[in-house]
Amino acid sequence: MISDIKWNERYNIGVEVIDKAHRKLFSIVRKMVMLNNDEKDREWICREGIKYFKNYVLKHFAEEEAYMRSVNYSGYAAHKCVHDDMKNETLPALEKEMDESDYSSESIQHFLGICTGWLSHHILLEDRAITGQIPNKWTEEWTEDTSILEKTILWAMKQLFNLELTTVSSHYGGEDFGKKICYRLTYRDSDNASLKVYFVLEEKLVLEITSQLLHIPLTRVDRTVTETLKIFARHFMKRIAGNHNTLNQYRLESDHLLSEEQLEQDFDKKYPNHSLLFNTGIGYFALCVKSQ
Repeated sequence: MISDIKWNERYNIGVEVIDKAHRKLFSIVRKMVMLNNDEKDREWICREGIKYFKNYVLKHFAEEEAYMRSVNYSGYAAHKCVHDDMKNETLPALEKEMDESDYSSESIQHFLGICTGWLSHHILLEDRAITGQIPNKWTEEWTEDTSILEKTILWAMKQLFNLELTTVSSHYGGEDFGKKICYRLTYRDSDNASLKVYFVLEEKLVLEITSQLLHIPLTRVDRTVTETLKIFARHFMKRIAGNHNTLNQYRLESDHLLSEEQLEQDFDKKYPNHSLLFNTGIGYFALCVKSQ
């Protein structure tokens, strides 16, 4: 829960300049969460808080990257790619959503949820790897294959639901963006290699998609909605696979709805090879692909 964000000693990686910056970032986000309850000055508070948070993030990234270079950290390139994604893609997309919605409570929830989750996960799963406490979870950098997958997803959502997606992140790590539904499909190829695909959809987007598919207005998630979501996910992946040679080699073996805890456990074991987060204008949507 973003309301529970606070510094914990387990976030220390043992490098003072980095740990000090992390403590400061936690303090900024925590203060923004607390001040967000002030509806009268919410927009001004958020504008100033976001500006301060972003400036401090950029300063911290530069310091952290300088330290990684100074110790010849082998995972520098992949780590910097995650930084660049946050700096050049995620923060601008979140800012744009807030500005276009006049700082609606929902857009602020997206900002705080994504930033809080990103900060926690990044420290625990990437920054601790700098000092050798754990192996680096992001073992692959952005590839042409990911770019093709992103373009195919954008095309498919436009074709199916006339939705214009904005990419929020190319390194989605399971961060919270509100009430959501998680769905996992498991595929296998002729060599018995496994591929897992995760759909993570904001609840209101699920209701909009299923309402369109069934041609009836839906206001709550029930068995009909979840079963329709399964059909959508399978059909969507067939469209994706038809334009993506790697995915086209696999056949569906099983599918399951996941709790948020199960999703987090899966991500903690191994990060996906491709993990994309989008804003559809109706709700957030992530599609992640992980080979086993």
